[in-house]
Amino acid sequence: MSAFASARPIRSMTGYARARASCDLGEIAITLRSVNHRGLDLHFHLAPEIDPHENLLRVAMKESLVRGHIDVRVAFTPSAKAAPVALNAPMLRAWLAAFTQAKRESNQPDADPDLNAALRLPGMFLTDLAVETDGDLEQPLSSAIHEALQQLNEFRSREGAELADFIHRQNESVLAGAAAMEQIRHKAVPMLQARLADRLQELLRSTSIDPQRIAQEAAILADRGDVGEETARLRIHAAHLDELLSAGGEVGKKLDFLLQEMNRETNTILSKTNGIGDLGLKITEIALAAKASIEKIREQALNLE
Repeated sequence: MSAFASARPIRSMTGYARARASCDLGEIAITLRSVNHRGLDLHFHLAPEIDPHENLLRVAMKESLVRGHIDVRVAFTPSAKAAPVALNAPMLRAWLAAFTQAKRESNQPDADPDLNAALRLPGMFLTDLAVETDGDLEQPLSSAIHEALQQLNEFRSREGAELADFIHRQNESVLAGAAAMEQIRHKAVPMLQARLADRLQELLRSTSIDPQRIAQEAAILADRGDVGEETARLRIHAAHLDELLSAGGEVGKKLDFLLQEMNRETNTILSKTNGIGDLGLKITEIALAAKASIEKIREQALNLE
């Protein structure tokens, strides 16, 4: 179990589920596979008898899922007494012709067709179920899709909790790095002040320099080496990230925006570490580690709903 708990489940967009339901007409088998996607992308592969009920499936899935590419496969096996069954002779002939051609092209003259496998192919038997029993399939189909969606969300919630725990640990590293950079920054302030004093002395040697120009140069130099604002904002963003994880729910898109801001702050910090000697190198090292943690968070956050 994840060490990091949230108020609402955080779900991954990756998952798998399978559910069945039986009735007098036969058996329904539903398989759901889910992977990452920026929105909710539903792809249906339905048995002919289930085709009229696609909207039932679509409504149920939109009620339970927010994001992800979902592959929905629904098979139907009619019972022996459900309806008259006839062999789909044209389909069988086409299958046998394809088998013969494959045997010839692969140079396997002794290979024999497996009729049992052929007869299990969807559509190999024709029934009037789709026409005669539309309404009778709705209840078992509804039961099966809701069971499959419950399984899928349980799967996605387990994986989401693991991802949230990983993100939380990486974010702790970012927070620790921001605190460490703050401490180093305080040590670097005297060095920055010395650089500023030297620059002012250089400017003051020329009496032709406008006092306003001196003030501008001083402000630019002070800002160029001080990472205080950036480390403060980095800590605020990291704290907000933890708040999002604690609240739970649909966090993927919110994290994506927040991580862009955190990455921007570390880039700015890295651009300011020149000219303060070993202290600057230490800040650079910590900022690079924070940037690596932010990238790891971003990679995993892409998997979250």
